[in-house]
Amino acid sequence: MPRTNTTTMTVRLSGPLSEFVATNVGEQGDYENVSEYVRDLIRRDKESREAAAFERLKAELTHAWAAPESSYKPLTAADVIARNRT
Repeated sequence: MPRTNTTTMTVRLSGPLSEFVATNVGEQGDYENVSEYVRDLIRRDKESREAAAFERLKAELTHAWAAPESSYKPLTAADVIARNRT
């Protein structure tokens, strides 16, 4: 079973942010504790960023596939390597 690293972090919140978190945690909230809430927020942010990156990739591929055949030119492996060195 792979080992996972666990990091303990301290976050200080005051005023409206602290009150907002308190309303989402405990018997009245959706989460049992603050750690669970923060982990869920981080997971959602990660998923959102990954989805955005995937959408950018899809858009680039759609654009590339829509290009006319005449815009393509044959390349050798050496051409690709040389192009990527610059």
